[in-house]
Amino acid sequence: MALAARIPSTIVVADSRQIYRRLDVGTAKPSADAQRRVPHRGVDIVDPAARYSAAAWAQDAEGSIAEAEAAGRAPLVVGGTGLYLRALFEPLFEEPPLAPERRRRLEEHLESLSYSELVRWTQALDPVRAHLGRTQLLRAIQVALLSGRRLSALHRERARAARRAPRYLVVDPGQALTGRLLDRIDMMLAGGWVEEVRTLIRELPEDAPAWKSTGYRTVRRLARGELTPAAARDAIFIETRQYAKRQRTWFRHQLPAGATTVDPLAPNAIEVADRWLSSIVRAGVTTP
Repeated sequence: MALAARIPSTIVVADSRQIYRRLDVGTAKPSADAQRRVPHRGVDIVDPAARYSAAAWAQDAEGSIAEAEAAGRAPLVVGGTGLYLRALFEPLFEEPPLAPERRRRLEEHLESLSYSELVRWTQALDPVRAHLGRTQLLRAIQVALLSGRRLSALHRERARAARRAPRYLVVDPGQALTGRLLDRIDMMLAGGWVEEVRTLIRELPEDAPAWKSTGYRTVRRLARGELTPAAARDAIFIETRQYAKRQRTWFRHQLPAGATTVDPLAPNAIEVADRWLSSIVRAGVTTP
């Protein structure tokens, strides 16, 4: 938001949870005021029971970027869903068709497995992808078992040229992240997360994709009286911290050399971000 105040911008949200309508508190969506001050795209675009792929997001994001550029605004792609960023900025490929019913049954089974168990499956089926996050592991296992081909091999064989060359700014508070995660969880619980989930329980099926959002299944148990507030807070913290660790690993291994990192708590944080943005404007790169 600070950078968007400096040059006319559109924020394209690369967050696989903020795409869902009515999941507001627990996904920490940008406020209504923020969305009034700066145009946001990629928020509230599908129903919580709908499925939405990285490829579909990338196609929508391309449209949002083109819209921003036509209006003379800088498209700032913001978010931590690495699969979305890869779909937009790296060579694309055509995934083989997978039988829907077989995929659904396999997904139901895999969802019951822990992250470490998914890693072991992927190490056996497609070891190149075994370091990735839970969503990417699930996809690699599904493609390998249902198509008989490794997803990593398909990426190589069916790749199409990427359409854009981004510059990256990685925002990471370092050791302060733990305290910030706890503060954020407390803020969301105090801000109506449980009430939001109670409403969703009445309206959504148990297997709706939106329930996979970090913390939502735990808050669902809290809303049903199956967990105490303290136990729910601890469980959400552990889940969120594990996700943040996977994000850091992804960014460390997947982003190209030369990405700029900034500690948002540092006194010169805005200055560092300003220099990063200025270098992009001078270079004529259209999509930071």
